[in-house]
Amino acid sequence: MLTFLVWCLLFVLCWPIAIMALILYPMVWLILLPVKLLGGAVAGIFAFFLFFIFLPFYLLKKIVHA
Repeated sequence: MLTFLVWCLLFVLCWPIAIMALILYPMVWLILLPVKLLGGAVAGIFAFFLFFIFLPFYLLKKIVHA
């Protein structure tokens, strides 16, 4: 909602820049989409490795508290 209000303010102050932003925003989003997907994949791989690193401690904790 705040983004829309800022865009409306920009439209009132300088409408050519507001229209340009409206057109360029989806293009920039599409260009950055592969980077976002790659970041999610790398974060998933790190979480997977972290799980296996902490698995012995988790199992030991379950055994001790059982």
